Amino acid sequence: MGFTTEQLKSRLSALQDARWRGVRETVIEGRRVGYASDAEMVAAITDLEQRLARLEGRKRRRVIRAYAVKDI
Repeated sequence: MGFTTEQLKSRLSALQDARWRGVRETVIEGRRVGYASDAEMVAAITDLEQRLARLEGRKRRRVIRAYAVKDI
């Protein structure tokens, strides 16, 4: 099921507002959506951000972490 950019932005905004208020339940497009934990909300927000980035043609953000091992 494909969503438009505007639909994804409205859902993302609703989820972010609910998270910032400290609420785990919100109404999106007339439907009540509840999350069991903050981690579930973060996962949903991340998913929406990634879908928006793909629709808008933005590249994925990548994090490169360097590490070193010292042999003794």
